[in-house]
Order: sequence, then structure tokens, then C-alpha cells
Amino acid sequence: MASNQKFRDLQWVLQAFESESLNLHSISFYLSQPVSGCYQETENSMNINISTDCLEYFSLILIMLGPAQNTLLSLRNLEFHSVEWELQQVQNLGELLDSNLNIKQLMFRRNRFNADCLSEFSDILKRNGAIKEVMFSESHIGTIGATFLASALKVNDSLEELQIWEDSIGSKGAEELSKMIEANSMLKLLTIFDSSSITATPLISAVLARNRAVEVHVWSGESGDKSSKVVEFVPDNSTLRIYRIDVSGACRVACALGLNSTVTSFDMSGVRLKSRWAKEFRWVLEQNQSLKEVTLSKTCLKDKGVVYVAAGLFKNRHLERLHLDGNWFSGVGVEHLLCPLSRFSALQFQANITLRSLTFGGSRTKIGRDGLAAILQMLTTNETLTRLAIVDDQSMRPDDFFRIFKSLEKNASLRCLSLQGCKGVRGERVLQAIMETVQINPWIEDIDLARTPLHSTGKADAIYQRLGQNGKTEPEPENDLLKDMPLTEPKSCRVFFCGQEYAGKTTLCNSISQNFSTSKLPYIEQVRTLVNPVEQAVRTVGMKIKTFKDEDTKISIWNLAGQHEFYSLHDLMFPGHGSASFFLIISSLFRKPSNREQKTPMEIEEDLQYWLRFIVSNSKRAVQQCMLPNVAVVLTHYDKVNQTSQNLQATVNSIQKLRDKFNGYVDFYPTVFTVDARSSASVSKLTHHIQKTSKTVLQRVPRVYQLCNDLIQILSDWRSENYNKPAMKWKEFAELCQVKVPPLRIRSRHDNKEKIEMRRRAVATCLHHIGEVIYFDELGFLILDCEWFCGEVLSQLIKLEVRRQTSAENGFISRKELEKILRGSLQSHIPGMGSKVFENLEANDLVKMMMKLELCYEQDPSDPNSLLLIPSILEEGRGKPQRWQLSSADCLYAGRHLQCDDSSHMFLTPGFFPRLQVHLHNRFMALKNQHGATYSLEKYLISININGIHIRVELGGQLGYYIDILACSTKNLTETLRLIQQLIVPAIQSLCHGVTLIENIMRPECVQNLIPPRYRKSQFVTLQQLKQALLSVPAESMYDYQHTWDSVSDSGRSILRAGFDLARDLLSDDDFREVLHRRYHDLYNLAVELQVPPENNPDEAENSLSNAVENDKVDPSFGGIAKGVETVLQRLKIIEQEIRDLKQEIQGLRYYEQRLLIELHRKVNYLVNFNVQIEGRRVPNMFYFVRTENYSRRLVTTIISGMTALRLHMLCEFRREMHVVEDQVGCEVMHIDNTTVKCLAPYMTKFMKLVTFALKIGAHLAAGMGNMIPDLSREVAHLADSSLMYGAAGAVAAGAAGTAAMGRINGIRNRNKTGDIQQDLRSAQQWVVDFLRDRRCSTGKDIADKFGLWRVRYRDDGHIAWICRRHMTIRANEIIEVPI
Repeated sequence: MASNQKFRDLQWVLQAFESESLNLHSISFYLSQPVSGCYQETENSMNINISTDCLEYFSLILIMLGPAQNTLLSLRNLEFHSVEWELQQVQNLGELLDSNLNIKQLMFRRNRFNADCLSEFSDILKRNGAIKEVMFSESHIGTIGATFLASALKVNDSLEELQIWEDSIGSKGAEELSKMIEANSMLKLLTIFDSSSITATPLISAVLARNRAVEVHVWSGESGDKSSKVVEFVPDNSTLRIYRIDVSGACRVACALGLNSTVTSFDMSGVRLKSRWAKEFRWVLEQNQSLKEVTLSKTCLKDKGVVYVAAGLFKNRHLERLHLDGNWFSGVGVEHLLCPLSRFSALQFQANITLRSLTFGGSRTKIGRDGLAAILQMLTTNETLTRLAIVDDQSMRPDDFFRIFKSLEKNASLRCLSLQGCKGVRGERVLQAIMETVQINPWIEDIDLARTPLHSTGKADAIYQRLGQNGKTEPEPENDLLKDMPLTEPKSCRVFFCGQEYAGKTTLCNSISQNFSTSKLPYIEQVRTLVNPVEQAVRTVGMKIKTFKDEDTKISIWNLAGQHEFYSLHDLMFPGHGSASFFLIISSLFRKPSNREQKTPMEIEEDLQYWLRFIVSNSKRAVQQCMLPNVAVVLTHYDKVNQTSQNLQATVNSIQKLRDKFNGYVDFYPTVFTVDARSSASVSKLTHHIQKTSKTVLQRVPRVYQLCNDLIQILSDWRSENYNKPAMKWKEFAELCQVKVPPLRIRSRHDNKEKIEMRRRAVATCLHHIGEVIYFDELGFLILDCEWFCGEVLSQLIKLEVRRQTSAENGFISRKELEKILRGSLQSHIPGMGSKVFENLEANDLVKMMMKLELCYEQDPSDPNSLLLIPSILEEGRGKPQRWQLSSADCLYAGRHLQCDDSSHMFLTPGFFPRLQVHLHNRFMALKNQHGATYSLEKYLISININGIHIRVELGGQLGYYIDILACSTKNLTETLRLIQQLIVPAIQSLCHGVTLIENIMRPECVQNLIPPRYRKSQFVTLQQLKQALLSVPAESMYDYQHTWDSVSDSGRSILRAGFDLARDLLSDDDFREVLHRRYHDLYNLAVELQVPPENNPDEAENSLSNAVENDKVDPSFGGIAKGVETVLQRLKIIEQEIRDLKQEIQGLRYYEQRLLIELHRKVNYLVNFNVQIEGRRVPNMFYFVRTENYSRRLVTTIISGMTALRLHMLCEFRREMHVVEDQVGCEVMHIDNTTVKCLAPYMTKFMKLVTFALKIGAHLAAGMGNMIPDLSREVAHLADSSLMYGAAGAVAAGAAGTAAMGRINGIRNRNKTGDIQQDLRSAQQWVVDFLRDRRCSTGKDIADKFGLWRVRYRDDGHIAWICRRHMTIRANEIIEVPI
């Protein structure tokens, strides 16, 4: 019964499968059970127990599952427990799997397979494409099973997980599986629990070597019953962790890891490693590009192993974190480990720049003296490491940690320092060093002192508190960055020794130094002072600097090179921006010291004049010229001169003339020093002058930042501590500021770094201006040794003998050759000076500096091997035939002549044109449309060809006081001149700050024929003069205005004939339109100035006159006239918007001008006839004042109280023909008082506005207008550029009384804007009546005698006027004389 019940249970299973009434996901078979049967654990899972006597049911069920369609749809997992497989059963399983492709998981626990079964199962896997997971647990498949599985999975591309638990597949099985991994790319999980850990090596090696994204877990049970993990690789986080492996296996893994790209974190903590493995791992570090973190803690690595790791770091560019704590290496290992992270020279690059975190230390790590030195070097020079951990160190003492924290003061990259468990972190000295470091270095965010004596005693709390303050985020108030930096009087002054060669400057400087020494004042050579004799033997000719101390004042003598070839460099050394400096111009009384030929006074004057003009020209360029340059003259070789010589007296007289000539340009010391430069006694007075003048200059110049005086000593100390280096990088300067200069220190990592950096640059710039350093912002250098840079580096450019080199071509030299030459200035030839002097500077840096100074440029900036052009070595080409490359008939020619406004006192210095050649080239290369253009140079010539325009820029004149720009073009004149105005002229003006250049127009024929400069001196006209000439002619004459040129001949031979050019052919459209717009502007200003609101006149006669004018639509007042021209102004706007052609524009101008002239006529007529009631017009109305100066008459435009010696004149008032009366005697006005000013000022203001605007528009020359406007051009010629032209009443001040009077005038003017114009005229006319009565000039005869005017009445309208004798004759039929 029981047996039937068991069979029934299994029979029921068969029936259920046959009827497809079950919906199962998982079926578990348990064989060798005591009782057969089945039960469902859940709705979708079933357990089938089969006893030994019912084994046939196992096969039946497998066969039955095949055709069970509904079951096939849901079945996913099959589990087999304790099954001893026979071949037929495996085949049945294969049929089931072939028919049911939904089965994804197979699990075999405690199963037994013979070789045939394993082979058959292998075949099943080969052909099955549905199974995703297979697991064997305690099934003893062994090496054979692993081999069969490997062969199957080499073909299978669907299986994703393979797990073999509690087995022993052996090394051979592991090797076969590794081969499978090499071929199979679909496997996602591989788990092996083997009796031997040796199986891990081939598996993980294959995964790494083939970059498989397979999650690998290998366990081992070698240590008894205790199982442990061997290898773990998780692709999701790219982490490889090896727990246990032998040395050979570790080497194999390292080989596989070399070119791996899937592992980013590699951890071998606790694995005992040998140097053999480290040698392989070096290759990993050199080749691998994915590893970001490596942990080798407690791996027993010794010095040799660490050396290999360090060697790998030299080439590694990807590793970011390295942990080496708990190893057994010593200071040698530390030294090698930190070597790739350190720099041992400023010119050396840090080998490894990617490692960010480094951990080492441990009780068995003996850092020692060598290791400490390596740590200090790394902390001082490393720029990339952000975290350093030295843990559990027992070897270093408190002094060692003190030095570590001191070195951290200069480190700007480290953010976290961990010293956990270090026993030497103890004591007050270490605590103080940590606090100082945290205060100086704001970038440190965390210092971990856990388990240190400082932490144990609670003293680390103050450190943590300070670190928290460094991290504060409160915003700082926005203050002026430089305002809070205190200013003080500078303490260093420069004295420039200027003079020609053989003047005795060097000898004089040495004698002065002896005077300083004998007066017990400390004497210092600025550079290389410890090796006097040898240095002098090897030094080249050039600029030298000597420095003395006079109490607390530092005096530097800059001995400028006197050779002519060095003149082009003098501009670079000239002081600027209010620098404390003065000049000694030194000239020898003899031509050469070796002979007895005395210089003539003219030669000495020329010598001194060059240097005076040089000083004035450069001082004008200074942005802040707070005081005139202080200059003294020194004449040397006085001991050889006969003191009674007339030649000497003539020389003194010529110097006096120069003093008068340059008065107001330089502060000329009255005494001329005559010395014997070899005698200390002879130069004692000069030495005293230098001391005294230095103190005076220091008191007068602008104050400098207090920090500058402090930094001078700090920089000096830095040089003495750094092998007397002549230059420092900006990073070194920033570190020095951070450590030594609290006001320039970044106090918190949240501070605004840009603001502190700006303060540092401001201080460096100030040091540059006062001559202590030469500062290059863009290049990041400070030159501390000015003599070395100017005297040795820059002078290399002058001494280049490239003309003899076959590789050089007229000024060009290869970068390599130039660097080779400059490298000589970096190599110390002085005994006792170490090789580290120039370790932070290389030849390429010097080339960049020269390019920054625009001393040279690259021929092709895109080519790293481009040739360099150095203008100072260009050949002169003036002897070569000059001609234009273009010669077509349609070419036009234009030229501009830029000349120094004050060439007697200033000139374009010798350094100007070479810099212009480089500067213009740099601008030229920056143009967007310069492709295909050419740029070539000669000594004094720049040739440019761009877009069909050929341009020549020539330097000319003795001492170079003008620049000629000549153009030959296939474009129109406007395009050609636009290129000159937008490219050439701005480049020239940008290099000659303070030296005003007047632009002149050159005769086109001179440009076309390239007439030599000596013949074209008279063949140009100033641009402003030509524009002014156009403004002075009537509108209809502007378009056809001609400028005439004089002829030029040489020894009777005609070079240029006289001729003319139309103004429109000399000016661009832009310039011509500017003239027209200025004309419009003048006319517009005239109308605007006359806009005064009219008021009713109570006088009947005035009302009748107003009504008469109203009938003619003109109100007889200033406001009325303005309204009368309102339509003209509207017409002006229309003209400006609509006209395009130049002639149309001139026509519009003529229309506007004619209308406005008519209004002017009416206004003048009104002024003449106003107020006929006053004394019955017993005196003339129109008067003006004249002052006689230097035999010429000048019109008085402003009346100011206190003026004397004026003459009153009257105009002929004949209508429409008012004019100045020739040979008029006039009446003298002895004194102008306040009452006179009050009466006449309003009249003078309005009358002068009328006259000056009329002159400005050429009204007195306007065709068809007769002499309607009085021609006062002779009297007001001096007003051409006066502000009066634009409506100002006057610009003369004559003391307090004059100022008060002008204030009243302004008040009157403002009042008149709303007041009564008639009142102003009445006051002026009444003053004239009273004045003439006082002078007993009230009768007609008296007025005729003094003014040549007679009183008449017009026959037609009855108006009274005063007219001249000529009008009395020719207009007799229109007038009736009305004598008084």
C-alpha cells in the first residue's frame, strides 16, 4: 500500500506534466532519497524526491518534460541534487534543453559525472544558446570536467555565469578555463572555490590580459577547514583585490596587468612581495593607462622593490593614489620613491605630475637622514601632490618634523597631511612650527595627528581650530586692492651716467666709489662683487651698475654704454613712472684720451645736445612726469686743459646756451663740473652733489609702497641664499611673498587669489619702476640682476656677427643659433661661482624676453624652428636703387610725413625704429586679411605689400626726427589712406608716447618718383593746415580747391617743377567729409549761440522796426535770427541723411551757408540801426577795441578790469557793406574799470561771437555778399584755434580782479538768456557817448578826425548811419549828410 502510494505520487507528477496543468518556474530533483514523491514548495516551484528503487522515474520525467508545452513556457531553473548521471540520462537532459529554450539556469549539487557524461554535457552546452547560468557544487568534476566545460564555452556565446564550488580543478583545469576566457567574451561571472589557490593565477591573468568584463571570485580552502578569498575582481567599480598569491603568480598577474584597461584600483595589501615582482610591476606602471590607485600596504617590500616602483613612476602619467605603508624599506627607498615627485633644478620638470596621494611609513620603515632630505626636497619643489601620509613612523625625531613643517610653508599644492601614529610629533617646537605653517600656508585643509603625542596630550586642538579658520567662507569686504597698502618715501635713487665712448664714465665711477669708501660709507657692487679682478677681465663692454649706501639711501650708478651700437638699448633702461633718478652728462674735453686733440665747443655742444634731447624725449614718454629731469654736466680730462684757454670759455658759453634752450624741459644744475676722472680728490665735489641731489630727488618723487623698501632686502637675502641667481620665476616670487611678506600673503584658501596676485604684481611693477628689478608679467620672470641682463644678455644682440655666417640672411638668425649665443651669457666664467647660478633660467627664456621687449620677432610664429629677425643687425640699403614694384598707369600715390612737433628738444630715439619694425610686424601678422602679404625690412626701412597696396615706412632726419610713409596702390585713395591711418600711424604713435608727431601730406609726385628725402623737405603741407584752408574758403570753392607746390632744384638742375594738386586728391573721403562736417558744425554753433528769447521793446521806434522785420519773417533779435534759421537746420539734417556724392554735399553746404549769411546780414543791419533815439545817433554804433603788441594790432576779445593801453575803433556802418576803416586813428582808452566792464561785457560777448563765426565760415569772402561782414581777419588771426570760435566769450585771467569780472560776465551772460538784448546794447552805446564826451570828441568834426566817419541819413528809410569817406563819394545819391 505504501509502495502504491509512492508510485502514485510520481505517477501523479507524470500525469500533471502530461495534462500540462502545472505552471512551474523551478524544479528540483533530489535522488537517493528514502521515500519517493513530490511536493510543491510554492505555486511555481516543485521538489521531486526519487528513491533508489524508483530511479527509472527520473528518466521518464525528463522525457515527459519535453512535450509539456505549458510547462515549457514558464520553466526557468533546474536543480539536480545527489544525481549519479548515466549517459542516457544526460542525453535525456540534452533533449529537454534542446526543446525548452526558456530554461536559463542549471545547478548541480553533489552530482557525479563520468567522463562520457561530462563530454555529452559539453556537447549540450556547445549547441545550446539559451542557458545563462551553470553551477557545479561539490560535484568533483575535477580537471577533466573543467577541460570539457572550457571546450564548450569556447563555442557557447550565451552562458553568462559559471560557478564551480568545493572542487579541485587543478592547475591544468584552470589553464583550460583561462584559454576559454581568452576566447569567450560573453561570460559575466566566474566563481571558483578550489582546494588550491594556484587556480586563481591563470584565471585572473586571462581576464586582465584580454580586458574581459568578468566578475571573478576565487576562493581557496588550503588552510584546513578555514576558507579564504584569493582574488576578487569587480568590473562595476574596476577594482582588483588580491588577497593571497605566490610570487610567480603575482608576476604573472603583473604581466597581464600591463596593458589592461579595465582595472582602475589595484590592491595587494598583505601579500608578501619580492623585488622580482616589483621589477615586473615597474613595467605595469610604465605601460598601464587606466590604473588610478595602487595599494601595496604591508607587502614586505624592501629598498630594491621600492626602487623599481619609483622607476615606474617616472614614466607613469595616470596613477593618482599610491599606498606603500607597512613595508620594510629604508631612507634609500624613500629617496628613490620621492625622486619622480621632486625637482632638483628650476629648469628641471617634475617627472610625475599625476600622482595626487602618497602614503608610506610604518614601524619597520626606517626613513633616516636620506629619507628626510628627500621628503624636504619633495615638499619644497612638488607642485601636484595633494595628500601625503607618513604613518606609524618610529624613526624620525621632533627636529625632523619641525623641518618638514617649515618646508611646507612654500608648498602650494598639498591639501592634507597625515602623521598618524608618528611618535616624533611632540613638543612645543613642533607645535609652534605647525601653527606657523598653518598661518603662512592657507592651502592646507587637514592635518591628521591621530595617535601622536601631540594629539594624546590635547595640544592638537589649537591646530584643528586654526585649520577651521583657514577654511572660513565669510565674504571679505570689497576694498580698494591697493588703497590699504601704506606708502613711504623711496630709499633708492638711480644716477645715469650718459656720454659718448672715451668720455671717462667708468673711470669716474671708480673714483666716486673710492670717495664713498674713504668716507667710511659701505660700498657694494650690485652683481658679482666677490671676484673683482677676474670678473673685470672677462666682462664685455656694455652697461654697468654700481651701488653705494649713503646712510639709509641706496644710490645706484647706471653707467650707460657709450658705444653707438648700444644706443638702441638705452630706451629700455630709461626710468619712468616717477622713478627717483637724475642724470650726469659726461663729455670729454678731448676727442680721444690717447691724443691731444681738444674738442671744439661745437663738438661738445652736439654731444651734450644729443643726450639732452634723449632725456627730454624719454621723459615725455613717462606716464607720470612729476618733476623735470635733473641734469648736470661733467667735463672730464680737465687736467690736460689750459685753464686760461679761450676754447674752454667758449665751451662754457655754449653750455649756457643749452641751459637756456632747454629751460622748462630739464632741471639744469647751474654748475658745470670739470674733473680729472682719475683723481678721487677731483671728483669729491661731484660725489657730494650726487649725495645731495639723491636726497632731494627722493623727497620730490611720488611715494612708493612701503613693501618695496622691505622687499629690496628680502630679494637680496633670497639671492644670497640661492647661489646669487640673477633671475627668479614668478612662482618663486609668490612663495617668497607668502612666507616673508604678510601683507602679500594668502591667508585663507577661500581668499580671492586674484586680488592678492594683483597686489603682488603691483608691488613687482613698482620695483620695476624704481629700477630694482626688471619685471616681465606675461613671461613670469623677475630679473634681479639688471646689469647682467642689460650688459650681457641684451648686448649679445648688438655683438652678433651674423653677417659672416652663411646661415643668416640680412637680419635673420635661427632660433638655435641665437640660443647658442645667449647660452654663453648663462654660463658663468667666474671662478668660485657654482653651476646653479642660472639653473632657473635657460636660453629659450631669454629669447622669449627679447620678443616681449620687441627686440626681435619670429618669421613664422606657427613654426617652432622659425627664423628670428633682429632689427639691430639689419643691413642698410640706402645705397641701393629705389623703385616701386608696381608700375601700372592706374596706380595712385600718397604720402604722409610725421614730424616731431618740437624737433629742437626731442627726437625719435635710436631704439624707436628697431622696436617699430618688430611692433608693426606683430600688428601686421595679427591682421585677418594678411594672407599672401609680404613684410620686409632694411636698416631704416619697412616695406609692406598687402592687398595691392605697397607701403614704405622710412626713418629720416638727423637723429631721426621724422617718419615718412609712402604708398603706391591699385586701390582708391580712401582705402589706401585708411590702411595707413588704421595700421601704420597707430603703431608709430603707440611707441612715441609724449613725443607729438605732426601729420603732413606729402606731394604725390615725390612719392611716385621716390624723390630722395633731402629734396622733399619743402614738399609737404600739414594735414590740419590743408583742412583749415578748406574751411576758410566759400563752399562753392571747396571741391576745386588747389594746393600749390614749389619747385625744387639742386645746383641749377631741376628736380621738381612747381605744380598743384586738388585738395580732394590729397585727402581721403573720410578727411574731406570731416572738413564738411566741421563746416556744418561751425554754422550750427553760430545759430545755436544766437538763440536768446526775444522780449517786447517798449520803445515805439523799436516796435516799428520789429514789425518791419516781422513782415520779412525775421525777428530783429538774436532769438529771432535763430528761429529764422530753424528751417535751415532741418535742411542740414536732411542733407546729412540723404546725400551721398561729395559735390551734392558741398551744394547742400552752400545752400545752408547762403541762408545763414542772409540771417547774419539782417542781424548786423539791426545792430547798426538799433536805438536811434540815443542822442539822435550822435556817435557810431559799431565799435571794437585793439591792443598794439610788437608792432601789430590784436583784436581785444574780452574786457577785464585793469586792462590798459587799449584803442577804441569804429566800423563803417554803411548797410550791407560794413567794414574796417583803413588808417583810422582811434581813441586811446587808458584804463578799464569795473563800471566799464559791466557796460561793455555783454556787447563784447555777442559782437565777438558774430565776428569770429563769420570769419570761421569765410563770410567776408562769400561770393556776391560784398563786405556785409567786417573783415577783421588781421586782428583776429590769433583766434584760429581759440575756444572763442565755439562760443566762449574769452579765456584770459588777470588776477583776482579779472576773475571776479569774468564771474560777473558769466552772470550777465546767463541773465541775457532770458533778459533784454536791447538793454545790453543801450548800455554799451551810452558808455561810448559818455566816453567820447569825456575825451572831447562829441562833434562831427572830432569823430571824422579820429575815426574817419561822417553822419548821414538814408534817403529811402531815413535811418541814421556813420560811414567812411569812400562811401560818402560813391553812394552820394543814396544819402544826405547830417552834420552835428
